[in-house]
Order: sequence, then C-alpha cells, then structure tokens
Amino acid sequence: MTEHERFQVRIKVRHYELDTLGHLNHAVYHSYGEVARLELMEKAGVLGEGMREAKLAAVLLESHIIFRRELRAGDSVDVTCEVKFGSGKTFHMDSNIYKVDGTLAAEITCTLGLMDLDRRKLVDDPRGRMEQAGINVDVLLGAGK
Repeated sequence: MTEHERFQVRIKVRHYELDTLGHLNHAVYHSYGEVARLELMEKAGVLGEGMREAKLAAVLLESHIIFRRELRAGDSVDVTCEVKFGSGKTFHMDSNIYKVDGTLAAEITCTLGLMDLDRRKLVDDPRGRMEQAGINVDVLLGAGK
C-alpha cells in the first residue's frame, strides 16, 4: 500500500448471507466493515502484543450505515477502511463497500475509542497511545507499508 492507495479487502457475497428478498442482509454489511477494520488493525499491529502489554484495546462506540445499492449472492465487493484521528478520546474508521465495477453499495461510519483495560475507561489521545504501544500509525493512516 503506497501513500496514494486506499486500504481494501475483497469479499464474496455468500448465499447464506441473504435476506428474504434475495439481497445481502443489512447486518452483514456491518460485518464486512468489521472485516476491513480488523484487517487494517492487524496490518498496523493493533491486534499484537504491544497493545496487550499496554493493556489497551480499540472499542467500537458507534456504527452508522447508508445503503446505496443492493448486493446479491456471488457478487464480489471491495471494502475500504480509512482512519481519521481527532483531538479527543475517539477516532473514526470509515468504510465504503464497492461492487467490483466501482458502484458504491454502502457507506459505513464508525466511531471508536481506545480503552484502558484495567480502568475500563477511554484514554485521551488514542493516536499517541497507539504510537507508544508500538503501533505503526502510518499504516492506519495509509502512508505506511
């Protein structure tokens, strides 16, 4: 992944993920976003020893989805993930789900925080705390390899 490439994973829509109308069940769209978030976190080291040793974990606080186009069994989709840090205790990991022809099927916005696992409270400056734990934040932001 270079500075100008977005992070994405390809997923094939499976028959058992369909609703009674024959298109992808609404909850599965959220699962696809979770796949992309976890893949990116794994690539950056968020799921590794540094975070466990620091007794920190990323927690999902809010998820919102806008459905744009239906997906059907056999479709393949590319699910992106973009991380945005701000100045408070939360950060965003947003995903778009695209059909392989580039058609936008859904937009997912997620708010996360970084939890101190001993205190069970969100910590200030999640980006800084991740860096202290040895996380490659540049990978999260799309600038690292």
